[in-house]
Amino acid sequence: MKIVYVGDVMAEMGIQAVERVLPELRKSQGIDVVIAQAENVTNGKGLSHADYKRLLDAGVNGFTGGNHTTAHKETLSMLRNNDMPVTGPANMHECPGPGFKYVTTLSGKVLIISLLGKIVGRDADKPVDNPIQVIDRILESQAAVERVATVVNVHGDFSSEKVVMGHYLDGRVTAVVGDHWHVPTNDARVLPHGTAHQTDVGMCGSLDSSLGVKLTSVIPRWRDGIQTRNVLETEGPLQFNALLIHTDDGTGLAIAVEPIRDIIAGK
Repeated sequence: MKIVYVGDVMAEMGIQAVERVLPELRKSQGIDVVIAQAENVTNGKGLSHADYKRLLDAGVNGFTGGNHTTAHKETLSMLRNNDMPVTGPANMHECPGPGFKYVTTLSGKVLIISLLGKIVGRDADKPVDNPIQVIDRILESQAAVERVATVVNVHGDFSSEKVVMGHYLDGRVTAVVGDHWHVPTNDARVLPHGTAHQTDVGMCGSLDSSLGVKLTSVIPRWRDGIQTRNVLETEGPLQFNALLIHTDDGTGLAIAVEPIRDIIAGK
């Protein structure tokens, strides 16, 4: 089967990038299931019901989370609803839900697991459970559930932690995909025992910005050392970053990966 993991969908520009790229990508590549990082969707933090519907209509089947998942109150009800394929980090204390959900495809069930790294930006001081211990417990608890793929997302700052997680789970899951940086890393590959891995898949949203934020709102912060408010970029070209994973239908492991990076002219 073919799985696409879409990087952080950053606010309105990110939604537009997905809407403009994903439908044709699904059709041209014969994609079976699409998973997207949804912690930044609605005005940069969390996921509203309206934006959830827009992304479903564009072809997204399941959603992972990060440190901003709980920032939007509408996201909380989706996390608790087993019929809605929205997950938040399983090891994040204030995040409701189990941290994993199943998506049903024509080929069978796909397990989506969301984890938070130990260090994540301004939330570095917030306590989180050990992600390696948590993923072991989840995989053990779901061992009897028949499925065709297992996709693990690690949302965190440390590249070393995300690389370690990939190798730790190599041969046990279909893919371990990292995000949070909003900048894609050039290390996508299939690990020795059949797990697809990329340290950071990047983002969907504004291209000429600082990770989706207007440059004019952040340059004074770095140049002058003053506190400024993030202002989302709403104009200009778009970027769409994702990882296409080809799997073996018999083993559920990866056989090939293809990073996807599309630049789209602004409307």
